[in-house]
Amino acid sequence: MESQNTRPVCDYEDSQYQTEFWEHGGREYEDRVERIALQHLLPQSGSRCLEIGAGAGRLTRELDAFDNVVVLDYSRTQLQQAQSRLGRIARYTYVAANAYNLPFASGVFDAALMVRVIHHLADAQSVLSSIHNTLRPNGTLVLEFANKRNLKAILRYLLRKQSWNPFNSATVEYNRLNYNFHPSTIMNWLNDSGYIVGQQRPISHFRWNYLKRIIPTDVLVKADSLLQFTGKLWKLTPSIMLSANASTTGPTADSNALFQCPNCDSNKLKHTSSHLMCPNCGCVCVIKNGIYDFKQPNQTKGEEQK
Repeated sequence: MESQNTRPVCDYEDSQYQTEFWEHGGREYEDRVERIALQHLLPQSGSRCLEIGAGAGRLTRELDAFDNVVVLDYSRTQLQQAQSRLGRIARYTYVAANAYNLPFASGVFDAALMVRVIHHLADAQSVLSSIHNTLRPNGTLVLEFANKRNLKAILRYLLRKQSWNPFNSATVEYNRLNYNFHPSTIMNWLNDSGYIVGQQRPISHFRWNYLKRIIPTDVLVKADSLLQFTGKLWKLTPSIMLSANASTTGPTADSNALFQCPNCDSNKLKHTSSHLMCPNCGCVCVIKNGIYDFKQPNQTKGEEQK
């Protein structure tokens, strides 16, 4: 764990999360139902999309409708794994950065995707607002969040096997930097940040180890896909995906713009093959092995000239 601006960050540096959790963790069902939901929620086309907390690029191929994808993660090693999976080609821009301090110009993305990330954020509302600032007018955020008001949590609470109440709006930190949210809390944060919430899809209806052992994955995935349309009726699954549109007014960045200084918000950065430098405050972002590294942009102009 590291901290920046007093807010703790969950760092997957040197983690084998993709291999251990997804490929060998018995989570084919969860992976497939998430992809089904994305097919319904993501825009069908666009110029540029931001994927926040992309990790090793598990879901990045779902963004193939976009001309360019910015693959962002706090972990450099996760981005290196994403490069191995996706390739170091022009349509992907790899960025190591803190979600609390996004280094992008206002109104630069047509869409943003954040899956299995918000449950690690101690100040999730501020990140939702920051993402809104990077979206063009009417741009789309596709968000997944961990739902505290899920069926398993309700049963455990009623049986007095769990102390926290799944029905109230309070956010639950069940492990260090692992949060479950009430749907109404997420909706309020999105509305306060300027979004208009659209389609909501409950997913992972059958995320029970016993069911996954006795029922074929294809059957569970099919059943889940048929139930995902019930988002307007109830939300009792451990995971919910939704789409939300940014406000219809706001800045639209020039097509050549992308980055801005995370320290002073200047978009007049000097770009070389090895770094980005802000002439205004001296902040430097190193470019190494195809990754723009904003994780610790703390060099000064004076230090760069030494």
